[in-house]
Amino acid sequence: MAGRFEQRPTRTTVRGGHVVVPVSVSVPGPRSGAAGAGGGRTREWVPPWPLDLRLVLGPLRRGPADPTFRATPDGSVWRASLTPVGPGTLRVSARAGVVRGEAWGPGAEWLLDRLPLLLGEADEPEAFEPRHRLVAVTRHRRPGLRLTRTGLVLESLIPSILEQKVTTDEAYRAWRLLVRKYGVPAPGPVEGRMFVMPEPRVWSLIPSWEWHRAGVDNKRASTILRAVRVARRMEEAVAFDPVAARERLEVVVGVGPWTSAEVVQRSHGAADAVTVGDLHLPGIVGFALAGDRDADDSVMLSLLEPYAGQRHRAARLILLSGRTPARRHPKMPRGDIGVL
Repeated sequence: MAGRFEQRPTRTTVRGGHVVVPVSVSVPGPRSGAAGAGGGRTREWVPPWPLDLRLVLGPLRRGPADPTFRATPDGSVWRASLTPVGPGTLRVSARAGVVRGEAWGPGAEWLLDRLPLLLGEADEPEAFEPRHRLVAVTRHRRPGLRLTRTGLVLESLIPSILEQKVTTDEAYRAWRLLVRKYGVPAPGPVEGRMFVMPEPRVWSLIPSWEWHRAGVDNKRASTILRAVRVARRMEEAVAFDPVAARERLEVVVGVGPWTSAEVVQRSHGAADAVTVGDLHLPGIVGFALAGDRDADDSVMLSLLEPYAGQRHRAARLILLSGRTPARRHPKMPRGDIGVL
């Protein structure tokens, strides 16, 4: 990273994937298997390229207290997901060049079957050609960066809607409170500290006052309710290419280009789904590539034009470079409509 200091933990910089787990591992040829262990299922897999769990899985975490995501001191990453076949908990670790996945619950097999995709198997970083020295240096320093593909839409759509037009803290707090109250305890040895997000029907039954207590205004709550009412149609978008998937998502009133890009970046591993309409990203890209901290979306897209087809990857590398403009305005005040 450029500079000696960590970036401020804004929602934009978190998208770069900062999660404290072990350093990347570089391993040769593929191998996989499955066996029972501790009441769960296991799978071992050796990716034929460098892999950094911090960078690949980091964008899936919604704040340091996300009840669906944990990074433990032993270097493991835990995820609790609502899969098409039911709740599941996945633990991923990397030791001696081998990635080990352990899973519990009805969704265990589904999670293990898609472990390589989750860790970037479908990604094609070799198609990326740096056009700026900053981007080239950052890619060289982050060889384990690959774009995850979860194959799940709602688990990214709902928290992305919660993040619309509010501070990071407000969005993360709302996600945390609602998942803990209405989700189900994650299966497996997680000691009740992780939860699987609610099913679509449960989201639709949350009373209006509970949305209010979580700090979610009526506009965002209504958007989530519209989305979960067509949950099956939303999840069908996984089978589409990213452009068609975004069109399907944006049929829901309240889901625009910002939200749909945030979703397909995670559900599809979409390398070109650059986020527009963001408060911070245009200024960061503009400052990093052209010294223009006041860049807007049009300037950002112009600067990223040489990376057509890989614009999201370019933006992530810029975020990971640490080259961000110094703050010159007070932080956006945090609000909480739940106290009104």
